[in-house]
Amino acid sequence: MATIEKRVGRRSVSYRITVSDGYDGNYKKIRHRKTWRVPEGWSEKRAEKEVQKVAIEFEQKIRQGYEIDNRKTFGEYAEYVIGVKERAGVKHNTILSYQYLLRGVREKIGNMKLVDIRPFHLNELYRSLQEKGLRCTESKVHIAMDLGEFLKEHKISRARLSREAGVSHTTVTSACRGNKIFRQQAEKMSKALGKPAEELFVADEKTVKLSPKTIREYHQFVRVVLAQAEREMLVPYNAADKATPPRRVHTTANYFQPDVLGEILRELEDEPMKWRVITHLMIVTGCRRGEIMGLHWSKVDWVHQRIKIDNNLLYAKDRGIYEGTTKTENIRYIRLPEETMELLREYKSSQEELRIANGDRWYGDDFVFTRDDGRPMHPDSITNWLDLFSKRRGLPHINPHAFRHTVASMLIADGLDMVTVSHQLGHTKVSTTDDYYAHVIEDERSKKSACVADIMLRTREIT
Repeated sequence: MATIEKRVGRRSVSYRITVSDGYDGNYKKIRHRKTWRVPEGWSEKRAEKEVQKVAIEFEQKIRQGYEIDNRKTFGEYAEYVIGVKERAGVKHNTILSYQYLLRGVREKIGNMKLVDIRPFHLNELYRSLQEKGLRCTESKVHIAMDLGEFLKEHKISRARLSREAGVSHTTVTSACRGNKIFRQQAEKMSKALGKPAEELFVADEKTVKLSPKTIREYHQFVRVVLAQAEREMLVPYNAADKATPPRRVHTTANYFQPDVLGEILRELEDEPMKWRVITHLMIVTGCRRGEIMGLHWSKVDWVHQRIKIDNNLLYAKDRGIYEGTTKTENIRYIRLPEETMELLREYKSSQEELRIANGDRWYGDDFVFTRDDGRPMHPDSITNWLDLFSKRRGLPHINPHAFRHTVASMLIADGLDMVTVSHQLGHTKVSTTDDYYAHVIEDERSKKSACVADIMLRTREIT
């Protein structure tokens, strides 16, 4: 039975409700308390009647297992949930994403008690994010001085800086030319040169307006946290399930027509062997960027002309470059054309020559694609190279995922069944492929309808 204690203050009247719920390990009564304040203008009779209802409801919730009087804030509990997810084996980059998203919601709901969060609070959060955007620092920076002259003056070769900083020779050359490089690469180079990064490199801060997709990511994070609270019976329902985030905007996948793809392949002929093979593999397999960059020679089946995709090369600021499972954690084999196998054989021979030339300086670990000293490449390096390649050759903008969309579109256009297409792409569910490439499927259906019309109707007109 709940006990009710009236408290009269200088400016308001409140009632403290206490419910006993068994004993703890030290045989002390477990008590849950809740304070209910009388709204201004209420009579004493009305207040006493209402507090009885509040006490009964509070007691019922306690008996059902809800710690409705808990004082955990969303920020505190979110940190606990992130820890739970990490121990449960959630991917490291997902954990980093959760930590980043938590920083974005702290201002609005971080100090709110879990039990106080309502759908309208979350709707206000989404509105605020939409209007304000986020202040962010560019992930890329550019040199604030003539790096080439600096190296000459201090008698440091580009090769030496590359070796001591642990970055590729291409990165050093790019920085010398004044091109943007990744912040983490700039920090390594600055450390090797014994200079503060902010003295050598410059980055501009900017406010980014958040897209509906990004705001939905915040919504999904809040939903994950409150779902855990609901499972642990800390809240009676998940407020995020009843909130209204921005509608998902479906974008059309970027893919190349056969003539543009042919032009890209022709332009690749004059490029360095390593980049040529990387791009060629992306074109013929439709694999994700990290899957290609994380490929090992031991996963190349020369007899059956196929590669095994079971690995993903990733980067995290706290870990650096590391290996993980594929995005969907599945394993698949992809058969390669004879031309691709021949290109791989040629590249393997050139890599072996590089390994011999490096001698003890080679840090190789069976990776197909490596830096000049055998270490794995940064997974973002292919994105940077393709961007520069497309500009240098006067081609449409190229990003790694465009090749993936191109493979999917061509397979669908060729009449391949969706199960096979889904397997080629490494999707967990066929429905994912079906949803993502709905526009391509619809185009092919339209062509088939026109074909049926030609056969069934227009031939009649001719006769």
